[in-house]
Amino acid sequence: MIYTVECSFADPKSEAEWNDFYSLEKLFALISVTGFHTSERFKALSDGCPFYLAIHTIDGLDILTGEEYRQKGGGNFARWQQYITDWHRNLYSDVGLAPAAGADELLVLCANGPEPLTQIGLIPLAMHSLALEKFTQRRWLAKMSRRNAPLTKHLRQGIYIYSPLTEQLTSFGSTPTEPTK
Repeated sequence: MIYTVECSFADPKSEAEWNDFYSLEKLFALISVTGFHTSERFKALSDGCPFYLAIHTIDGLDILTGEEYRQKGGGNFARWQQYITDWHRNLYSDVGLAPAAGADELLVLCANGPEPLTQIGLIPLAMHSLALEKFTQRRWLAKMSRRNAPLTKHLRQGIYIYSPLTEQLTSFGSTPTEPTK
């Protein structure tokens, strides 16, 4: 299943420190939780959406309600909680592993159906929200080459573009690499 966490951050003075914590500590803690398979973090290039997005592949909702998740990864934002705004969590249907976005790629999310993405030559992955907020109920996810980024200025409302803040971490028998800056 795909687990998404979206938010914005309202304190420019502590934002860099918060980003370091999230990208260099929290993601590594999450990927160590049994049942987490991939984790990657993004920042929005579009307006009208939360500025940060984390996408994880997990086994199911029970992972997020388990003790190991609470101990290693759930929460841990007390220091920054007052600055976290527009916070949303969703668990989407089993669609396989979340796609990894490389340094030369962007992630595109759309809640207006797959057509806006296919019209610009992307191959959308359909996601149906099953748990947590269940907002937005349906979303489509695709990757776009950075060289096609000029297209982003002409995208319709409800299509959001994200740039990776980290490489995708995996739990597949290898040690995750340090995130990119």
